[in-house]
Amino acid sequence: MPANVETMFYTRVAPWHGLGVHVENALNSAEALKASGLNWNVVQQPIMTEDSVPIPGYKANIRDTDNRVLGVVSDRYRVVQNSEAFAFTDALLGEGVKYETAGSLQDGKKIWLLAKLPDKYIIEGEQIEPYLVFSSSHDGSGAIKVAMTPVRVVCQNTLNLALSSAKRIWSTVHVGELSAKMNEAYSTLQLAEKYMTDLGGEFSRLAKIKLTDSKVMEYIEMLLPMDEEPTEIHRKNIKRIREDLKIRYFDAPDLARVGKNAYRFMCAVSDFATHAKPLRETANYREGVFAKTIEGNPLIDKAYEMALAAV
Repeated sequence: MPANVETMFYTRVAPWHGLGVHVENALNSAEALKASGLNWNVVQQPIMTEDSVPIPGYKANIRDTDNRVLGVVSDRYRVVQNSEAFAFTDALLGEGVKYETAGSLQDGKKIWLLAKLPDKYIIEGEQIEPYLVFSSSHDGSGAIKVAMTPVRVVCQNTLNLALSSAKRIWSTVHVGELSAKMNEAYSTLQLAEKYMTDLGGEFSRLAKIKLTDSKVMEYIEMLLPMDEEPTEIHRKNIKRIREDLKIRYFDAPDLARVGKNAYRFMCAVSDFATHAKPLRETANYREGVFAKTIEGNPLIDKAYEMALAAV
């Protein structure tokens, strides 16, 4: 399988252009564990020198199915098995939770699960659905993270603005028992409710900020700047992506009934950030797009700052 995706399954549109196993409907945790190729465990083994002398303080995380070394970690590192990740998310979201995608990256070093939260929201007349993403690593490079990300259903764009009034991410290090941290994680769902409430209020505020066509064009040029002394290739590339964003704002059918305002601009930028083809299509650029559902998208955050500055 190309890029950094090792195994995965997906429903509906594949997040990485068809990589992985397609399934018609979202799966429960037992089905998702198997379909995603995550039905393996990590075992920890001591590290030895060439003379078989143990190296204190460190262990190797090894996948049990193929003995692949996933990473070297401290002896305080607590392995969170893939099955535990699903069980944790099941317990967090309650009975009936379904998974829409899950898989592993970088030969099993990183894993993720994505499930739809049961609540639905109507914001500015549109259906917004919140999703929960669980991500972890087996190589010691990252924390366990649970993030809530809202999706505009009509076009499947993420709208995870960096609000100063509400958080949407919970994280913890690989130390201690994951089950003991469940109460902390439950607070993430409470944060999710507050985030969606505040997001709705923010979208309503953005919808009241009217933007002229010339102001939108100015924002597009600021978002997608051109070098002071551009090469001809650079000039053509920037003109192309600016035109792409312009079309997404002025001509998108799903925005036909939305006025010319800051909310429409945010939707267009989100559509561009989520779906536009990059100038340089690297093997794993779609993985980067998906990763931003957790960490946040700098382009969307910058557009949000511009919109607020217009007040």
